[in-house]
Amino acid sequence: MISTFAIALVASPAAAQDATATDGGVFQMLGRIIFGAGTAKVAIDTPQAVTAREQADLDRAQPNTIGDVLKGIPGVQATGSSARPLGQAFNIRGIGNTEQTASEARIAVSVDGAPKFFEQYRLGSFFGDFELFKRVEVLRGPASSTLYGAGAIGGAIAFTTRDAGDFLEDGKTTTLRFKSGYNSNGDTRKLGVIFATKQGNAEYLGSLNYSSGGEIKDGGGTVLAGTAHESMSGLLKGKWTLGQDEDQSLTLSLSRTDTDLDDTLVAQTGGAAAAFFGTADIHSVDDTVSLKWNNSFANNPLLDLSVQLSYTNTTVDKSNFSLGMACAPGQSQVLCEGDFGYATTTLKVENTAEFGGGGWDNRVIAGVQLSRQERSAHSSVGAYSFHPQGTDTKVGIYAQGEFVYDERLTLIPGVRIDFGQFSAGDIAGGLDSDDTAISPKLAVMYKINDSFSVFGSLAHTERMPTLDERYSTEATSTLPERLASMGLAKEEADSVELGFTFKRQDLLSDGDSLQLKLTGFHNDLKNMIATTPRLPGGPAVPYYSNITAAELWGAELEASYDADRWFSNLSWSKVRTKNKNPAVGAISTTLPDTPAEAISLTIGAKLPAQHLNIGWTGYYYDNIKTSSATTTGDSYQTHDMFVKWSPDEGVLKGLDVNFAVENMFDEKYKNNLALDNGVGRNYKLSIAKSVSW
Repeated sequence: MISTFAIALVASPAAAQDATATDGGVFQMLGRIIFGAGTAKVAIDTPQAVTAREQADLDRAQPNTIGDVLKGIPGVQATGSSARPLGQAFNIRGIGNTEQTASEARIAVSVDGAPKFFEQYRLGSFFGDFELFKRVEVLRGPASSTLYGAGAIGGAIAFTTRDAGDFLEDGKTTTLRFKSGYNSNGDTRKLGVIFATKQGNAEYLGSLNYSSGGEIKDGGGTVLAGTAHESMSGLLKGKWTLGQDEDQSLTLSLSRTDTDLDDTLVAQTGGAAAAFFGTADIHSVDDTVSLKWNNSFANNPLLDLSVQLSYTNTTVDKSNFSLGMACAPGQSQVLCEGDFGYATTTLKVENTAEFGGGGWDNRVIAGVQLSRQERSAHSSVGAYSFHPQGTDTKVGIYAQGEFVYDERLTLIPGVRIDFGQFSAGDIAGGLDSDDTAISPKLAVMYKINDSFSVFGSLAHTERMPTLDERYSTEATSTLPERLASMGLAKEEADSVELGFTFKRQDLLSDGDSLQLKLTGFHNDLKNMIATTPRLPGGPAVPYYSNITAAELWGAELEASYDADRWFSNLSWSKVRTKNKNPAVGAISTTLPDTPAEAISLTIGAKLPAQHLNIGWTGYYYDNIKTSSATTTGDSYQTHDMFVKWSPDEGVLKGLDVNFAVENMFDEKYKNNLALDNGVGRNYKLSIAKSVSW
């Protein structure tokens, strides 16, 4: 098995190279600052499994899909389609898919701190353009629930949009940046422009992007139907520094991604069933608006206050169905013209207090979050019984401490309580309901010496059933009626994590650095919600029931080595799962959302005199057998290479050229959590030029 290969690589520091002295640690993943876990901390010193993708990573990856962004993060990947822009969702440690209602509710997703959520039959869950973002943080495990909301059983994914300051040079007030890109597989063309300026105490950024591409092919030359696209995105962002001590700021951000798919697959997630739904025109608009005020109270360490008001709205319109003649009330409504939307308004107030004494350095974060989600759905023949409208109103109260003794012992306790109110609209049998969920945790890290640290955490979280799970219904057909599920209990998860970190400098040469983080986890889930089985001639049943309990456990490794001229990254993950209540005659107790064991290795060189970084990445996935034939998969490997050229003087200063070849050997493969074959060989090129004055 490839886990043996992973251990062998770690045992050889020369094979575990990764980082960047000349590029400020661009490749040193564990040396990055993590902001989303509470107080800003370096990843290797955070007692939780966390990974950040920064601007340089996104530029190098030139991502088209969620899967491109998450590639190589241990325990995390996309699920659903392999290449359709509206067909992917997130999977963290075996939690998350596109085919089960509310599966993505177990993963908290945000943009600039604004919560986002979308769920619809055979569609993905996140439709933002990755050209808008400079950073993606992935926090794995239920401990994320304290700050991101009860129910984050899988973890949290936080996107951060670009700022004007990311592009302004010292001594300059304005930058204009042009960017173009091309992908050979699908003949995709991209154009973008950014304007950034600083005027006094104010910074402003405007960004506009366009992308269009044709059908993509797999490694065998077969067209992946429905992968053609056309999209535009934009970002307007302003930041004003206020106060006599300049300890206040006001940030306003507005972003939109508008995606048009003409004559595309109705089932954007793909799979064998996609042909049964035919094609349609699909139009998606993804909006995020955020206004945030912060006052750090320069002379009062007990106050660092922020207030954020945000609004997110994701809509999908479907029309011109090729099988529209079959449109009818009931299950055939999936072939009717319709529109769907999730609009969420959130107000969040948070304060960080700092105090200490007696060798302790302490910080306490406390906050309250109010949110209202409105779910809308209309079709040409009326309301959808299987996609009910409604409102979800929540109030969350939370606190998280960070207590550090003698710069060696770190204690991070936290607790969150969410109160929810759910309204069904006009669904038959759908009563308004209330619910409460609690999420306590405790994380500990101890620094044994300058090289070794150990850490662990205990976390519990509860997920309240979503509007879909509470209020979906289905009329009698050849099978009994499905009723609104008003008796659902909350899903619960109890998680344990244990791990250690190792870091050392001057290991093989002066100035080099080796960092390593190994995490083991066990997650015990109960009251899991799934569709209630029906029998012909039997009684009516609730659409959903608490019928499953499960265990998920495994391990993850991140390692990196950096020297003056060489770098390398290594990641490995192995997730095991067990369904405690398998169906009679089940061929396996492994949950269908379980990812295959995976390892990725990057090795590269830095050529500072030529302003070049070059590298190779290999991805290896083991075979896996789950309880579903769809997610049972064979082993495979793919290979990528990349080159970055960034001259920093003369007329070429401000030029960034990124070239990559993905799936170099045109391997025909299928990831076990994907419903289509993977993308074949793809040459990617992006050229950006900044002009500052």
